[in-house]
Amino acid sequence: MRLNTLHPHLVKFLLVSAIAFFIGAMHGMLQVIPSVRAWLDSIGSPYGGPGHMIDPLAHAHINLVGGLVTLAMGTTYYLLPIFSGKAVYSLRLVDHSFWWTSVGVFYFYSTQMVFGIWEGSLLLSDPQAIQHVHRYYGPIVASSGIIMATGFFVYLANVVLSLTSKTRDSLQ
Repeated sequence: MRLNTLHPHLVKFLLVSAIAFFIGAMHGMLQVIPSVRAWLDSIGSPYGGPGHMIDPLAHAHINLVGGLVTLAMGTTYYLLPIFSGKAVYSLRLVDHSFWWTSVGVFYFYSTQMVFGIWEGSLLLSDPQAIQHVHRYYGPIVASSGIIMATGFFVYLANVVLSLTSKTRDSLQ
């Protein structure tokens, strides 16, 4: 596959990376507002409790995985044919790695935010109710992690298959 065939498949990586960095920047800005910071600290941020889900987990993951890892994946797919002289093994796998990873990242971020805010509010109003709510957290956050991991695995498989395939791309 020629490099210019790959370009339309990579633009979405840049777009999601920019969106994730924007969300992460807004998240970081909001969490240092004194009233928000005081609320987060009162519910356990960053050392434990529900506040830990919001700061640092949600904030770090939207920036690092959503912003940086998504950008690195798209960049790898772009540079792989240039550096190796081999075509990317599969555009379908490029698209799968993008969608699985992106859905997993935003699902994980949303889960951390929803449960952090929900359980944080309960901690201050009805601490006994947290146990009932928190039992749903594990399966939901695990499913988001599985979705993300699927995207990472597909990405790794596509890179390895690209490097080990016998075909070469002329890059012209």
